Amino acid sequence: SDAMTDFSRFDDDDDRRKGRGMREKGNYDSVSQGVGAGPARSIEGYIVFITNVHEEAQEEELHELFSDFGEIKNLHLNLNRRTCFVKGYCLIEYATLKEAKRAIEEMDGVEFMEQNLNVDWAFLKGAIASRTAKRQR
Repeated sequence: SDAMTDFSRFDDDDDRRKGRGMREKGNYDSVSQGVGAGPARSIEGYIVFITNVHEEAQEEELHELFSDFGEIKNLHLNLNRRTCFVKGYCLIEYATLKEAKRAIEEMDGVEFMEQNLNVDWAFLKGAIASRTAKRQR
């Protein structure tokens, strides 16, 4: 038989296959999706996304600024590897919905280092159209 049409080497019993998508399905932690639109909970808590962060902002300054709303479980302030300046965004994780919601309500539009911060949910479930419409008002 022609090598181009011989598919017997791809038998279902063949355990030699490797690569992405060929592994057995595993058990992973997941969060229930809930019902309706709104903020999506991460495995640990609720993540707030802050944009328009000044390139010279320090992690400690942002931690102090946002810790007024509750215990910060995680704070990520990513740097540009080439310039070593802040990329302009920050992710902050709170344990509770109430803490994260208060941070968004009170910090969105606040001036920090001569720039107005944009603060919103990092992950949303449901309709995104309503979220973008709110921003345009």
